[in-house]
Parts: sequence; C-alpha cells; structure tokens
Amino acid sequence: MKPAYWDDARRALSRGDPVMRKVIRRCGDAHLVARGDPFLTLARSIVGQQISVKAAQSIWERVVDAAREVTPQRVARMRPATLQACGLSVRKVEYMRDLATRFRSGEVDPSHWSHLDDEAVIAELVRVRGIGRWTAEMFLIFNLLRPDVFPVDDIGLLRAISLEYPGEFAAQDQEAPSARRQARAAAAEIAERWRPWRSVATWYLWRSLDPLPVEY
Repeated sequence: MKPAYWDDARRALSRGDPVMRKVIRRCGDAHLVARGDPFLTLARSIVGQQISVKAAQSIWERVVDAAREVTPQRVARMRPATLQACGLSVRKVEYMRDLATRFRSGEVDPSHWSHLDDEAVIAELVRVRGIGRWTAEMFLIFNLLRPDVFPVDDIGLLRAISLEYPGEFAAQDQEAPSARRQARAAAAEIAERWRPWRSVATWYLWRSLDPLPVEY
C-alpha cells in the first residue's frame, strides 16, 4: 500500500527541485511499498548492507527458499552453512542469527517504536549486533514509513546524487576519510531542499540507478 503522504511529497519535491522533478517523472507511478513485519525488514536490511539492490534481492530469494518461512524461530535454528550457501558472508550470518535470537527471546520488541521519534528508534536499534545507523534508517523508511530520513552513508544514494547533481556534488572516488566526509557533507546540503520528504527523494534517487523497486 502506498504511504499516505506519498502523493503530497511527490508534488512538493517536484515543485521545489527541478532535478528531482525529472527523476520522479522518469520513475513513473511506482512508489515505496511498506514492509509490515519488523523482523523481515531488519533481516532484509542486513542482507542488503554494502551490496547492490540486485545482489541483495538475489540473496534474499535464496534465503527465503532455504528457510521456507523467514521467521525468528526458523532463522535462529538454521545452520550457518545453509545461510552462507545463500550468499551471506560469515559476518552477516552471525548478524541474522543474533537478530533472530533476540526477536525469539523478546529482547527486541518493536511494539513501542511507532511512538518514538526517528533518533530514539535509531538509538535503540543500533544496540542490536550488526545493526548500525544505516540499517536502522532502512527500517525507519521501509517499516515505520518515516517520511524524512536521509541515509547519508548509503553508497547508492551518494552515487545517484553525484549523477543527478554534478554541478553541486563533486564525486569522491578516493578512500580517504576526508574525501568521504566531503561527499556526505555535499549530499546533506543538497538534501536540505527536500525536507520534510527526504525519505521519498532518497527512494526516487535509488530507483534512478536501478528500475527494480528498492525493498528492504
């Protein structure tokens, strides 16, 4: 189901930013699709860490096939070798199993998250092993449908901004921390014009790189 704010956000972004208007038009009528199950959303985000959308989708489909039912109970019982065979790294297997164990035990209880602001939810999620700020931000966008999240460390987002805003964003290919900081700062400055709809702008920029709808 389309988020209730989506059409308003689309119109506001199109009016306020000519570049974003062109990106939105190229993407057509597609929109963010909510992921209603918190465990699935977080598990998909772990799978998608630092890899392309296509690669993440392929690995996720293999996980679904292997698990038959992706639940905390089932994933916690799966052998690490089975998850690795799906394409997950050793580290991601550890994260997935730890997440499943915490959900199964009740240590992670998402029932109250809808009452917290974005930063409070992020602070709680990053205490879970393997869930950093990027993964928490994916959860805010795809599960809680928060409208104004800007995952500035997302590689795909930075690449899309560099392509769509070449006059304002100097793409940084170097590995130096200073170069990465400059890239993030430039992206964050551009994103200020998208408030309070930065989640929506981010989603459209992801799709500008890949027609496959982004889902975590």
